[in-house]
Order: sequence, then C-alpha cells, then structure tokens
Amino acid sequence: MPSRSDAGPRSRRRTADGDPLSEFIEPRLGIDVRALAVFRIALGMVLLADLLTLRLPGLVTFYSDSGVFPQSTLAETYPAFEAWSLHALSGAPWFQGLLFAVAGVFASLLLVGYRTRLAVTGSLVLFASLLARNPLLVNGGDTILLTFLVLGLVLPLGTRWSLDARRGSRRPERSGSTDTRTVSFATATILVHFGCIYGTNAVRKFQSDPWTSGVAVRQIFHLEQYLTPLGSALSASAALLTAVNWGWTALLSGSVLLLVLTGRARIALVAGFVTAHLGMAATMRLGVFPFVMIAGLLLFLPSSCWDRLERFLAATELGQRAGAGLPIGDGGGPDGDSSASHRRSSPSEGVTVRRCVRAGGTVLVACFLVSSVLWQVAALGVGIPLVDSLDQDGEDDGEIGSWSFFAPNPPDSYSWYTVEATLESGETIGVFPRGHDGVRLDRPPDGTTAYPSTLWMRYGTDVRYADDTYYEPAAEFSCAHFDRRVDAVTIAHVGQPVGPDGPAGEPERQERITYAC
Repeated sequence: MPSRSDAGPRSRRRTADGDPLSEFIEPRLGIDVRALAVFRIALGMVLLADLLTLRLPGLVTFYSDSGVFPQSTLAETYPAFEAWSLHALSGAPWFQGLLFAVAGVFASLLLVGYRTRLAVTGSLVLFASLLARNPLLVNGGDTILLTFLVLGLVLPLGTRWSLDARRGSRRPERSGSTDTRTVSFATATILVHFGCIYGTNAVRKFQSDPWTSGVAVRQIFHLEQYLTPLGSALSASAALLTAVNWGWTALLSGSVLLLVLTGRARIALVAGFVTAHLGMAATMRLGVFPFVMIAGLLLFLPSSCWDRLERFLAATELGQRAGAGLPIGDGGGPDGDSSASHRRSSPSEGVTVRRCVRAGGTVLVACFLVSSVLWQVAALGVGIPLVDSLDQDGEDDGEIGSWSFFAPNPPDSYSWYTVEATLESGETIGVFPRGHDGVRLDRPPDGTTAYPSTLWMRYGTDVRYADDTYYEPAAEFSCAHFDRRVDAVTIAHVGQPVGPDGPAGEPERQERITYAC
C-alpha cells in the first residue's frame, strides 16, 4: 500500500511516465521518506538538546515565580500568552519540572518514531507553551522549530527508521511497498517555506549597506555577547570575515535554487548551507538555531544520498538491528503510527475518517502557507496590519523571534549589565559581572562571558529598553541571591558601540532601576 501524506494526494514513487509536469515537480517538491525519517530524528534530538542544555539549567530563573520573569509579569506584559500557556498554570518549580519531563518524553518518542503523530502533537503543544511562558527568550530558531512541528503533523514522519514502521512491517498486509518518495501539498509547503526563509533574508541583506559593502560579518564578530571563544579568536581576522560576508550573501542569493536544482547540484548547495550553519554553531551563541536549519536542509537531499546511506547501514550490525532495509509500508496510518492498525471500523467509516483527516490537513497547510508568506512579505517592509500588530519590538538584533537574522543591519553595539548592592553599612559593592567594582565602566575582560548563559544573554538583550515592570522581578531576584544582607540593588545597562574594526567610543551606562530589598 502506498504511503500517504495527510495534507494532499497520495505519495508517488514516480508519477505517470510521460507526464512532463509531474516529472519536473516530483524531484523538486517531493521528499524522500528516509529524509523525513532523519528529519524526525533531528527534531527529536534538537528538542532534547534545547530542553536539557538550554532550558533546564534556567528552569527556576526564567520559568518559575522565583525567577526574573514570574507569572504575574507575564500576565501584565503578555496577557494572551499567560491565558493559554500550560506552563503559566503554576509558577512552582516542581510544576515546571514536571512539564519539562513530559516534554522530554514526547521528544524521545519523536526521536525513536513511536506513536509518531502523538509525539509530534505533544512536542508541539509543550514547546509552544514553553515559548509563551517567557517570550523574552524566544529567537528565530525557536519559531522555525515551531513551524517544523506544525508541518510535522501532516507529513509522514514515521514511515521509515522508526518503531512504528517496524511494527507495521510485521503485518503482511501493511508491507511490501518500495516507494521512497512522497510528493504532496504538505511536502511542497515545507520546502517552499524553508526556501522563503533564506530568500527573504537575502533580499533584506541587499537592503543593507553593511552587508553590501562587505563589513557586516566583521561587525557581528565584535558583538562579544554572541561569540564563543572561537568566534572571539577570529574577530581580528578581517580578511577571513570579509570573505565569509560575501560567501554567505552569495549562498543566500542562490537559495531559490534549492527548489530548482536536483541531483548533485542540489547536494552541493545543501552542503554549502550545512557547512555555513556548522560554522555559526562553532563561533556564535545562537542556541539550537543552526541545528534547526540543518534539520530542514536534510529534506532537500535527493534519494541517491539516502540509497547510499541505506546500503551502508544495511552492511553494519547497527543497521541490521535497526531494520534499515525494511519496506516503508504505511506504518498502519498516514503518518507511520502503527497504532492505527489496532482500530477496527467499517469500510465506509474508515473512508470518511481518512477524507476528513486529509481535508483538515490540507486546510491546516494552506493556512500555514498563507501566514508564512504574509509574515515574510511583511519582513521586507510591506505593510500588513495583522503582522504589524504582532510585532511588539521594532528592534532587530538577530536574537528575537523574527527570521531576519542580523538583517538588514547588524546591531551597532553589544551590552552587559552591572548589578550593585548597597549594604546596611552604606557600602556599595559590585556583584555582576564578576570583579566589577561598582564604579568603573570598563568592558569585561572577556565579553563572551558577560552573560552566564545563552538564556541570560537573550533575556538581557530583550529587556535593555524595558520599563520597571520587567526590572523589578530581576531586582528582587538579585536581592534574594546575595550571601549578605543588602538594603538595595541598582541594575544598570552598559552598551559598547562597535563598528567593523571593533569598539567605537566609550561604554554608555544607563541606570535601569534602584530597588529596595
């Protein structure tokens, strides 16, 4: 039985011979089911990595009422998010930990492909809820990951290399298909959506003087808060960074070819983008963003890549145990969830349900595609009232929820905070950053450590122009974490202007709040 996508026509191994339109569309807008399997595995790994390495260490600080953004602040600043976020039902750390654990279970199920549709649904709901609980921590990679989970609901993610596929293959009536590609409205949508992210970014870069003059990457690599130690070491390599500027701009300019090229040419283009994102991951603190983009790029790889991988796996003990050579079947259901085979219904009832599922999936994908296009058209400066109303922050620093990524212009300064405590004796001491003496405004010796973590960096970047509504919980949090009794704390934001050649001028200090403990 051929596998299906929930949101469109049946999958096709190779559409009717002699149909030029089908022969043109299938290799460009179709996706190999093994690519979908690796995409599913990558999503599960990214979700787990994001949860365990990024969110879990900041559970109390950023997601509980004991931290810098309690539920009361969320309700005051983002009432709609507070109303529907599951994480906002309680500010207790144990409750947040429980939801984190459940999210980890769903991500693990997605990774191994067990009850795939349920795993995607659970991961989508809990990840969206987590982002809504603290919008200050959301960046473009998070929102792209969210869109992948939405589209994952209508893609056959469990038809290969999954527990669902293994269980389905043991039922003779469900195995025997050798189809390796699926083409549908859903596959076309996710590929076009992904290509448009790059394409829109390319257009915005051509609206920028720094990018078109070749100095943008040099300036970005002086924004020390974003850099890893390797990135900081490369910041003095002007010639290399200029070459990266032009190389990345050229790649983005050719991104439309992801939807046009096939075969080895497409493989080469995908490899170029993957290399660029691995470079970003090594040099910049961007969270899971580079790996989210790499997961999306896997969908563009042609069947020849997966044929080679499958032959390699079939020759290894690991591949034999994993059943890499199993036929795809349909996993018992349109998304590869073999649990569907346990449900018995009359033929007419089954046909009706399948039609309703496909119709609902098509509507979902159509709405998604329209929303994605409107969002990205608005990013190019075209006024769209609905999208404009959702833009709560006109600042673009590359680390907010938009997909602009340092475009059209990279930030012209980086920043850090000083926290000064006034003791009962009247003495004032500096407690953050470490070694700060409460008076000097010198840059931290190592700007890459100005923030304790990536979440702290996102939070500090997002609230730098905020009012006391945001700073009061942060000040109260600071009061509670001193090892000595203090009367008051003062939080100040310090900005260091930068240009392509490094720091430009002196740091600029702005006191944000003085709070009585």
